[in-house]
Parts: sequence; structure tokens; C-alpha cells
Amino acid sequence: MKKGINQWCFPKGTPLKQLLETSARAGFDTVELNLYAPGGVGLTMETTPQEAKEIGALVASYGLSVSSLSTEMLGRHPLSSPDAETREQGVRSLRKQIELAAALEVADILVVPGRVTPETTYEEVWSRSRTELEPLVPELETAGVYMGIENVWNKFLWSPTEMARYIDEFASPHVGAYFDVGNTLAFGQPQHWIRTLGRRIRQVHVKDFKTAVGNGHGFVPLLAGDVNWIAVREALEAIGYDGPLTAELDAYASFPDQLVYDTARHIAVIIGQAPN
Repeated sequence: MKKGINQWCFPKGTPLKQLLETSARAGFDTVELNLYAPGGVGLTMETTPQEAKEIGALVASYGLSVSSLSTEMLGRHPLSSPDAETREQGVRSLRKQIELAAALEVADILVVPGRVTPETTYEEVWSRSRTELEPLVPELETAGVYMGIENVWNKFLWSPTEMARYIDEFASPHVGAYFDVGNTLAFGQPQHWIRTLGRRIRQVHVKDFKTAVGNGHGFVPLLAGDVNWIAVREALEAIGYDGPLTAELDAYASFPDQLVYDTARHIAVIIGQAPN
């Protein structure tokens, strides 16, 4: 397995060159770039394929590779929204992810299918998100890009068996899982999820979580929470996963670069590249 880091681990507005230089110095292998609204750093809804290729060359110049593309856009424009225009804007952002991933020769994009709210039922999230995503499957297949459905705190896909069913109903190898280890701990054991999802897992996000806190304030740096990292590593090895463990953490309030160095060391311990 490899050491990966998401762009969100850096303070908002961090220049791309600074982000890449720090990631390389810390010993990361891969970075996950985000798709932003116009004005964001790096990839945005206005980025052309040629500009994306130039960003890819910049990443490679630091000895890094791009593991996958995530996005902030689906948080603003969920595919489960009752408003058709909002859903369309979400689909537009997904098509941009596919376009830029193909230009970068990146295989995977992250997709959060929707969220349950007082106005949107569980069944509506399931049906609306599938209705919006299914037409994109042929586009994924043509582009050679894979969509990873992520488990987040969206009150949707509460169990690994349900997540597996949601993925399998697309009946395409280009739809898989983007598994987030820390997001499962409030509701189950991540090592169990991994074994159930198996080969569906395309990418893995890592953060830790303190179950005694039990809410969003419970997310903590790696090795500081209650995740059984030995069991997680064994489960990932059992399903044959050899991709990156991509950190998705909030930057430290002071000395934010230190999070990057600490996290690289923590992932090295988790995957057995450093002594405990």
C-alpha cells in the first residue's frame, strides 16, 4: 500500500506548488486533488483538459502521482436534492470530474450520492441518486474512469451489505466503493466493512475517530482514536488492496505543515513501513 494525502489536509488556499513540495518532503506517494468552484486552487469547474495535464505534469515533477479526484461540488449540489436544477449542477460537476480525470490519466473519482434530510427521505436519496448516476456509467466506461461511492455521515448506506447492493445494482465494474475508514466507526467496525465490500473497494480514505465523543468533534489524527489499524490493514491485505491510504484530515490550527509530516509517519506505521 501507498501513502496518500488529500488536498483538504492543507489550509484553504494553500498554493499547489507549496502543497506538492510539502507532500513530497513528508514522503507521500500520491495526492488526491479536489474539484472546486471557480476561484479554487488547482482544479476547478473552469479548468480545461490541457490545464489539467499541466497540473499533472507539475505533480509528477515532485515525484508524486494523482491517486483520485474528489470534489466539494456535490456538497453544494447533492444528487438527492428535490430541486432538478440543483441535481443537474451536481451531474455537471461529475462530468467535469470525469473529463479532468481522463485528461490526468487518473482512474478514480469520488462520489457522494446524496444525503437524507428532513425534506428528503431515504428512499428518495436512493432513487434520485441512481437516476442521476446511471446515465454516467457509459461515459465512465468510455473514458476509462471509475466512480467510487463514498460512505460519509449523510444518513445513507448505513451498512456494508447495503452499500454493496447499491453499487452492484449499477452492474458495471466502473462503479465501486471509495471506502472511508474513520466514517464507519460510529456505526460499525471498518475491518468488517472492508471484508464485505471486498474487491468493490477502489480507494481508501483514512482518519481516526473517538467513539466516546460520538459526533463530528470525534475525528482525530491517525492513531489517536479507536480504529483498530492492525485489523484494518489485515482486512485490506485479505481483499488484495494495494492502493493508497489517502489521509483526509483537518489541518492543525498551529504549524499546519506538521500534520502532513505526522500523517506520513502514521500511515507508514499502519502499512508496516516503519517500526511501531
